[in-house]
Amino acid sequence: MVTPDDAPHLLVVDDDDRLRALLLRFLRKEGFAVSAVTDAAEAARLLKLFIFDLIILDVMMPGESGLSLAGRLRQSGGGTPILMLSARAEALDRVSGLESGADDYLSKPFEPKELLLRVRAVLRRTRQAEAPPPAIAFGEYIFAPQMRELRRGAEPVRLTSAEAALLGVLAEHLNQPVAREKLAELTGQAGTERSIDVQITRLRRKIEQESNKPLHVRTVRGAGYVLHGKRL
Repeated sequence: MVTPDDAPHLLVVDDDDRLRALLLRFLRKEGFAVSAVTDAAEAARLLKLFIFDLIILDVMMPGESGLSLAGRLRQSGGGTPILMLSARAEALDRVSGLESGADDYLSKPFEPKELLLRVRAVLRRTRQAEAPPPAIAFGEYIFAPQMRELRRGAEPVRLTSAEAALLGVLAEHLNQPVAREKLAELTGQAGTERSIDVQITRLRRKIEQESNKPLHVRTVRGAGYVLHGKRL
């Protein structure tokens, strides 16, 4: 079977020759690109050479343990998802695995199908987390939440950092009213709710034709403020 060029690249780290070979065959058959090594030292070497989408990591190995390797990767800022494997199924062992930085934990022995489901679930969560939030359209304006950039057609609209933060929260709760207290908390202005009203007034002057008759950022009596628009 030819592995697609865009297939997720998995790294299997396990000193059990039989299990490692089984996972290699099974995961490649399921369409993944797979590299496999026997210990943490080899894994660390490959991680310097390649970008992997997921690490399937055994806990108990000769030399450095999987727990130690996972902790070291997280401390160094490595964000590659980790699915940890272990013959130890106690709750404390699972907690230790997750505390070390693993994204999921699977006890041995396991069914290959369950491993496959967990691999796909971790990859799906990772890709959702990495996906930038969609742009928001309202009237003639487009707001990019990730960059906190507002445009009117092709022209940029200058926002202060406070206005951009406020618009970002409203965009996150698009078409849903957000209380002033929550807006203050989420924009780092907790305890200064009145400043939210000031920022709303300034924002309206930039995006509304008539700031006293707003169409985009409206006041919902007793509930807060709401941004009306659509996700692109």
